Amino acid sequence: MSDASASQLVDENAPNSTQATSPLKLNGKFTQGALLRGEVPKGSTVLLNEQPVAVNKDGKFVVGFARDAKLNHVLTVKAAKGSVITREITLEEREYDIQRIDGLESKMVTPPASVTARINKDNRNVAKARGNSSDLDALFTRFEWPAKGPITGVYGSQRILNGVPKWPHYGVDVGAPTGTPVFAPVDGVVTLADDLYYSGNTLILDHGMQVFSTFLHLDTMTVNVGDYVKKGEQIGTIGATGRATGPHLDWRINLGKMRLDPQTIVSGNPDD
Repeated sequence: MSDASASQLVDENAPNSTQATSPLKLNGKFTQGALLRGEVPKGSTVLLNEQPVAVNKDGKFVVGFARDAKLNHVLTVKAAKGSVITREITLEEREYDIQRIDGLESKMVTPPASVTARINKDNRNVAKARGNSSDLDALFTRFEWPAKGPITGVYGSQRILNGVPKWPHYGVDVGAPTGTPVFAPVDGVVTLADDLYYSGNTLILDHGMQVFSTFLHLDTMTVNVGDYVKKGEQIGTIGATGRATGPHLDWRINLGKMRLDPQTIVSGNPDD
C-alpha cells in the first residue's frame, strides 16, 4: 500500500460541508478491505452511501470496505443540531496475490457428502457467534499482533487448492511452530470456542460494534465462551488443526458479515 492509503481524514469545518460546525475524524488505511474507525459529535447520525452506520453513545463508529469494494464513497454526518458534513472517500485499489497450495487431502478440498451436515452446523454456529455484538469500545484502542512469526499468507489472495480455484483467503497467516502462544489483539468477549471442520480449533472474539476477530487452526484454546479477555492475554496456541498444511495462525477480522483485512488495523509486522 502507498503512504497515501495510511492517511488520516480529519474534517474540521471543511469548506465543502453544507453546515460544517462539528469535526469529523476518520482514521485508517483508505483501501479496499479496510476497517476505518471514526468519531463525530455525540448525538450525530452517520450515513455511508446513504446507508445508516451505528454510532455509540460517545460518537464513535466504524465502517468497512469489502475486498472488491468500489473506490468512491460518500460519508454524511448529520449533527444533532442540524448541521451536515459530507465527505468523499476515495479508496486505493488493490491487486491480490494468487496462492497455490498443493498436496492437500482430496476430502479437504472437496469434502465428502458425509460431512455436509457438520459443515452446515459449523456455519450456523459461526453465524450465531457473530450475530450479536457487545457495546465494548476497546476496538478504538491500538490493536496488536496476536502472535509472533513471519507472515505466510495475506488477505484477499486467490487460493487454488490442488489446482481447483477456491474462495479468496480472508485472513492474514502468521507461521510459527505448534504451541506458539496466541494473544488477544485487543479486549473482547469470547463468542465461539469450537472444533470446526475447515478451520479446526477456532476462537471468535467480539470487540464491540459488530467487529470480531477470528483465530483459526489453533492447537489449544485456553478460554471459554463468555470469557472477557484483556488485550495481551493468552487465548490459545498456534496449531495445524482443520484444513492446514502446517502450523500457523489464520487471523481474521469481520465487521458483521463483511470480511476485512487485519493488516489495515495493526501496524508493523508480527515478527518485529
